[in-house]
Amino acid sequence: MKKVNIGGVPEHFNLAWYLTLKNGEYKAEDINLRWHDYYGGTGAMCKALRTGDIDIAVILTEGIIKDIIAGNPSSIVQTFVETPLIWGIHVADKSNFKTTDDIKGTRAAISRYGSGSHLMAYINAKNNNWNLETDLNFEVIKNLTGAVEGLTNGDADYFMWEKFTTKPLVDDGVFRRIGECPSPWPCFVIAVRDEFIKDNEDELKTILDIINTTTSDFKSIPSIDRTIANRYDQEIEDVQEWLSLTEWSQELIDKKTINNVQEQLFNLDIIPKKVDYLELVYKF
Repeated sequence: MKKVNIGGVPEHFNLAWYLTLKNGEYKAEDINLRWHDYYGGTGAMCKALRTGDIDIAVILTEGIIKDIIAGNPSSIVQTFVETPLIWGIHVADKSNFKTTDDIKGTRAAISRYGSGSHLMAYINAKNNNWNLETDLNFEVIKNLTGAVEGLTNGDADYFMWEKFTTKPLVDDGVFRRIGECPSPWPCFVIAVRDEFIKDNEDELKTILDIINTTTSDFKSIPSIDRTIANRYDQEIEDVQEWLSLTEWSQELIDKKTINNVQEQLFNLDIIPKKVDYLELVYKF
């Protein structure tokens, strides 16, 4: 049986992976797919792909594009979630910040440099016409738990993370959400180490076929809203809203989208150069 390691954030976007694993669908095809939760998000997964700790990552589009350009020997094989990620802009509940204007020039909590929370802070700054050199400051907090501590203790001032994941913290009075910032592209892609693709293309195709069958019918799974609410400690109405806003994909990310991501990252000085589409993706 072929052992394959895959990583992703432990969030509702990835429930389809859990369901297919629970059903034994990969083992039925002689593949021992092992899921690893990455609480540190995109930056941690980029590192794991580079070291070979995982073979596959379900990862933020902008983060993996940046890291491939920076030398990560991996390729995007498919879009996973077609719709944008809605990033909530959060402050400590007891802070004096009321609007996004108030946090201009303050310290953004980020999981790590090169992470989604880091890159989207630039997108938010650009959207608000801030000076990217003087109005952005960063404090590394590693993960969501670190963000709670950092904002509560005053070590950082605001934190950007997917709004439905952080909604329980808002409901509990830990965070206040003062704004939103949707990513200007499809949010999640599936990236794979180039060495793994070369040696295991058939197994990779099988894995993608299995997950795509589930995501294509994901919203019609009986009581899926209740399953998500229970598993991820969400309110049922929040889950229903999230489901209504979210579309999965079974296709390779297109050239136009890749070029748009690169253009924005380049203009923000997040990447040093733009590369050819085929340097970032793998076509079967």
